[in-house]
Amino acid sequence: MKKLSKPEFARLREKTRLVLAGRDSSDSYGFVNPPIVRGSTVVYPTTEDFLVRKARYSYGTSGSPTIDALLAAAGTMEGGAGVLACSSGLLACTLPTLAFLRAGDHFLVTDSVYHPMRNFCDRMLPRYGVEVTYYDPLIGEGIAELFKPNTRAVWTESPGSQTLEVQDIPAIVAAAHARDIMVMMDNTWATPLHFDAHKFGIDVSVQAGTKYYAGHSDVLIGTVSARTPELYAQLKLSWDALGVIIAAEDAYLTLRGIRTMAVRLKEQMPAGIEMANWLAARPEVARVIHPALPADPGHAIWKRDFTGACSLFSIELQPVTMKAVAAMLDGLTLFGMGASWGGYESLVLPFDCKRYRTATTPGFQGPTIRLHIGLEDLEDLKADLDAGFARLRAAR
Repeated sequence: MKKLSKPEFARLREKTRLVLAGRDSSDSYGFVNPPIVRGSTVVYPTTEDFLVRKARYSYGTSGSPTIDALLAAAGTMEGGAGVLACSSGLLACTLPTLAFLRAGDHFLVTDSVYHPMRNFCDRMLPRYGVEVTYYDPLIGEGIAELFKPNTRAVWTESPGSQTLEVQDIPAIVAAAHARDIMVMMDNTWATPLHFDAHKFGIDVSVQAGTKYYAGHSDVLIGTVSARTPELYAQLKLSWDALGVIIAAEDAYLTLRGIRTMAVRLKEQMPAGIEMANWLAARPEVARVIHPALPADPGHAIWKRDFTGACSLFSIELQPVTMKAVAAMLDGLTLFGMGASWGGYESLVLPFDCKRYRTATTPGFQGPTIRLHIGLEDLEDLKADLDAGFARLRAAR
């Protein structure tokens, strides 16, 4: 297999690059996949080499060939100046704040932010002198009215991982960059395959790689991509200083998942849309929250900016007791009740975002449920939910 030059590789289409990125059979003894390289200590042949650290890897915390292969694959999707890996999606969210915010800064965060990231903003950032303000995710260009002289960065998440508000990213970026304010984004829902964050001006793009990158519910991992070399250098400085590292096995499993991510999303996107439409016709459902549906409030922006969708969405039930909701969910046989998503299996969970939103007041009248559609047969999944709705009606 001929080794491609960088210009030859760059001309390849995205799916082909995902298959090839980070692979070099000459470094892998002819095997297709890069090997798992574990290690802490790196030894040097001479004193001179050691004193100048004349080696690609100086210690286990500086990475490994396995991790570099993963970063190459992630980088070919993100299209930025450089990617770093973290041991969880949450750490991938928090790392940029530690890298770019300092005491006295003001940080604007969408009210639909991933809840563990919200906990970090509430519990940790104030201890380091950073002021946090939550804003309506649908504010668009109006975010400029919230800027202060010390506003340093804006955090976006589009769509939000529970209520799936689609943010007007181009408007937010334009307003922020006009004031030299950074824009960061949790782009896990769409992945770089369906939303090109850096192309839209996002300075730092975050992926909870646990979800669609790894794709098999057996890895905790996150990635952070910087738009420019200057941003990457500052991010890497903090990554090094904090000793952030991931296990070689996790890097290997995530890289294996990335190879098939485009194929999985191609299957799961229409499955999610079909299930969302099926649920929208149910009398027990008040509304379905899925940006790819024409009736969704965020559909116009989604259609303008995104090239596809994943299989995560939410529903609001007609007013009913939580006892009835529990009767529905507890008896499901194909939907597991779990807080993650992006894997091959279908998941469901009840949520109530009213208790922690501060900049917006969700207008839900009935209970809310989030669903992730996996790779099972849709008719089997529908039958499982249909039986669940029967239990819900019986328990009213």
